[in-house]
Amino acid sequence: MEIQVAQKLDIPEIIRTYSSRLAGFIRKRVARLEDAEDILQEVFYQLAEADRLMKPIDELTAWLFTVTRNRITDLYRKKKPELLAEFYYDEEDDENVAEELGEFLAVTDNTPETEYLRSLVWKELLDALKDLPPGQREVFELTEFGGMPFKEIAAITGESVNTLISRKRYAVLYLRERLRELYDELIIF
Repeated sequence: MEIQVAQKLDIPEIIRTYSSRLAGFIRKRVARLEDAEDILQEVFYQLAEADRLMKPIDELTAWLFTVTRNRITDLYRKKKPELLAEFYYDEEDDENVAEELGEFLAVTDNTPETEYLRSLVWKELLDALKDLPPGQREVFELTEFGGMPFKEIAAITGESVNTLISRKRYAVLYLRERLRELYDELIIF
């Protein structure tokens, strides 16, 4: 029986070698610079923890990019409740009402009741997205769910940034109106 002994990693050298590649990878997938920096720090923290615990890493590059993808996914899972608040904020509404829905969706007690209500909101949102014109739906999903900046979407689609911004605005206005009734029921609840 062969026992594998993990070698200590040269963390500073790994950071120097991979920082710019990982940062570029993250920036293509995350809209906010602060979020990208946080993800990069989390990846290197996880590397340091793996080293401290002497966990063997066979393919360092693959491991780093896998951890990075997982952190990006975690970011979007955490951000979904904030995303919905944008639909409900109206200049005439109280800003706290929009925050209430985000807080409601972010509740972590995961009781059957909260899970059911959360699933209602997401089902209604996904149904509403299906009713959007394809251009509006695409730009909304790419910016909100994919975290892509408008410039990157413009490069892919060939549309101007202003056109994409306009389409997203129309999508948000439609979704806000479409989900208003459900929102009111949940907040009154």
